[in-house]
Amino acid sequence: MILWQQKMCVRLPERRTTLQSKKKRDKAGITALYCRLSRDDGVEGDSNSVANQKKLLKRYAKENGLTNTRYYVDDGYTGTNFERPGFQKMIEDIDLGYISTVIVKDLSRLGRRYDMVGYYMDTYFPDRDVRFIAVNDNIDSDEGESEIAPFKNVLNEFYARDISKKCRSSYRIRGSTGEPLAPPPYGYIKSPDNPKKWIIDPEAAQVVRDIFKMALEGKSNETIARILQERKVLIPMAYWREKGIRKGGKVTQPNKYKWCKTTVTKILTQQEYCGDIINFKTYSKSYKNKKRYDNPKENWVIFKDVHEPIISRDDFELVQTLVVKTKRRAPKQENGEKNMFCDFLYCADCGSKLWYHTNTTNKEIHYFSCSNYKKDTRGNCETRHYIRADAIEQVVMLELRRLAKYLESHEEEFAKLLAEKTNADMLAEQKTLETELNRATARNEMLTSLFAKTYEDNVSGKLSDEMYMELSHKYEVERLELKTKIFEYKERLAKISEMEQNKDDFLKAVRKFMEMDSLTAPMLRELIDHIDVYEKEGGKKNYTQRIVIYYRFVGYLELPSSEDENYKANTRKGVDVEYIPTAKSA
Repeated sequence: MILWQQKMCVRLPERRTTLQSKKKRDKAGITALYCRLSRDDGVEGDSNSVANQKKLLKRYAKENGLTNTRYYVDDGYTGTNFERPGFQKMIEDIDLGYISTVIVKDLSRLGRRYDMVGYYMDTYFPDRDVRFIAVNDNIDSDEGESEIAPFKNVLNEFYARDISKKCRSSYRIRGSTGEPLAPPPYGYIKSPDNPKKWIIDPEAAQVVRDIFKMALEGKSNETIARILQERKVLIPMAYWREKGIRKGGKVTQPNKYKWCKTTVTKILTQQEYCGDIINFKTYSKSYKNKKRYDNPKENWVIFKDVHEPIISRDDFELVQTLVVKTKRRAPKQENGEKNMFCDFLYCADCGSKLWYHTNTTNKEIHYFSCSNYKKDTRGNCETRHYIRADAIEQVVMLELRRLAKYLESHEEEFAKLLAEKTNADMLAEQKTLETELNRATARNEMLTSLFAKTYEDNVSGKLSDEMYMELSHKYEVERLELKTKIFEYKERLAKISEMEQNKDDFLKAVRKFMEMDSLTAPMLRELIDHIDVYEKEGGKKNYTQRIVIYYRFVGYLELPSSEDENYKANTRKGVDVEYIPTAKSA
């Protein structure tokens, strides 16, 4: 206990200054009157209000002959945060030599972290010959050392810790009942009748719809940002300011129409636009550390269909597949857009994505090839899996027409085929997932028992501290991995239960395609999940190449084929393509 007191004791060094020099110092510099009020300080009544702090400090300065006063104020800032703007401005003025005295109402106004408050009292202020006064705590650095100061600092930090714990508990309760913890995103505003409910902001919501529409058309996030800028659409922060909605961020914006890719990406990935409330997407590690960290998705709490949606759930989920797929910046076409097949073509041998290229000698020829081809220093796939962009577009168009034609003439058989296909796949995958889920759950329970046993063995002396730490760390790492797997298994099983609805969505998309004359990027995304491309077989000029189409919701479909469906024609660039659908190819 004595050692603790010695370590905590703040010893203010004696000044080698006379009374005359002290008075000269006090008159020469600014007397900083520092006031701070946190939202959490409301429980202490009006005595801590900024106005009352100002009155008290001004009166004290006047009664003690301290002139040239200046207020430094932080209203709404916690005492555990020392990056407060008013406080930092005061520190800046101290470093410039403008301030000779700092006065606060009490030590808790300076801060609620004993280590930081101790540093300023013990080191920072004395090193800069700044007098420090805490009025209600009877602390004045000119009077010498204060034995009680370190204990007050510790008590102030205990208070901050207790308040933080209570706030976290209240925050968790509110978030678990479906109350939105975050402010409404761009496109929503708080309801005037109930601030806990979000309603659509028509003007901003239309911009959100336009952004999703452009994404579904295949436009990149950079292109969407450029279009919004050309249309002179206000960025969210500028829009909120014009509407008088208070938000964080910089006070000034260099260009209120300058949309950037990250803003577009954030809008495209916010599930709240489906009508959902998502709480606990971020967290803080400590009441001392105000930085927010991304929470793993399995720790989110999601409440579906709470408010009116701006975007349909189907469109949102379709856009998410594009956001996940688009990691490499694909070369643009002549019109400035990505080729519609980017992110859809995969190597049938190694599973890598096919990348889009333009022929270096003939700029009119565009093609795809395996990104893992060993000729490239990055990869080790044996062959290129080269396929012309115009050829793949023509073949996929023909196959989709065949699919639509079969549905139109054999609707009952098609529905039956689809049901058999989805049911068989569903049952097989469901069985596998349930087995894996049971195995992971059992292992997780076993790890809990093992951890308890190692703890007991360590306490009883059967297991050394070193071995206990090693084993407990190993168990914890495995437990976290299992937690992620269990979440993924449960999520996938939930999706399988929605497969019946997915079947109807697929039929609806195929019927929509019947009414179209050409293949568009939105239709491609609505119908197809991915396409496997095999290596060419045969010579350089005459060869066959197999592709397999996997449709959204239903996977690969085998349709009956006939000779009259065989097709031979030139591509737009003059290369012969013969399309022969078979039971094994799409």
